[in-house]
Amino acid sequence: MAAPATTAIVFSIHGPIRRSDLPGLSTRVCGLFERERPDVAYCDVAGILPDAVAVDALCRLQLAARRHHCRVRLRNGTEELLELVELMGLTEVLR
Repeated sequence: MAAPATTAIVFSIHGPIRRSDLPGLSTRVCGLFERERPDVAYCDVAGILPDAVAVDALCRLQLAARRHHCRVRLRNGTEELLELVELMGLTEVLR
């Protein structure tokens, strides 16, 4: 018997991201997860600055994805952003 097909979506977020943007970003992405019901969501992060608020936003997106039985995978992250994720000990959470 074949394994079920994996469904994937691609979306992007842009910055700079302010702390006040986080609730709206979470609401929009949760709506996307509810409509599309993906197994994997590829998030293009080329447009965000590497700062703590951006990492917070990405962690919130990953948490929202898990609540919808999905995984977020980052695409096009700058070296600085990926280093910050690593420094914060979140490499296993934000791949």
